[in-house]
Amino acid sequence: MIAIVQSKMGIPIRLTDERWVHIMEEHCEMANLRSDILETITAPERIFLGNDGERMAVKEHLPGKYLVAVYREREEDGFVITAFLTRRIHTLERKPLLWP
Repeated sequence: MIAIVQSKMGIPIRLTDERWVHIMEEHCEMANLRSDILETITAPERIFLGNDGERMAVKEHLPGKYLVAVYREREEDGFVITAFLTRRIHTLERKPLLWP
């Protein structure tokens, strides 16, 4: 286990070693952004609903570039699925907005 943070809904969200390895292998630009990923979950600018019920927390990382932390929430806890950087915020904005 790498870390546990609380989502905006007050649910503890786990970032496991296995998921961290997945993120670094699939999105190598994220290697130094672990704390940014966790911060995006705890203090996002927006949260969108993903196609399969996952949450997509979004925070601007650099001007015009957004960090997206994808996680699953259950009643008592949740877990990080993946995270990535994107400039295509308009694609996310088509999804249902959960927060704010």
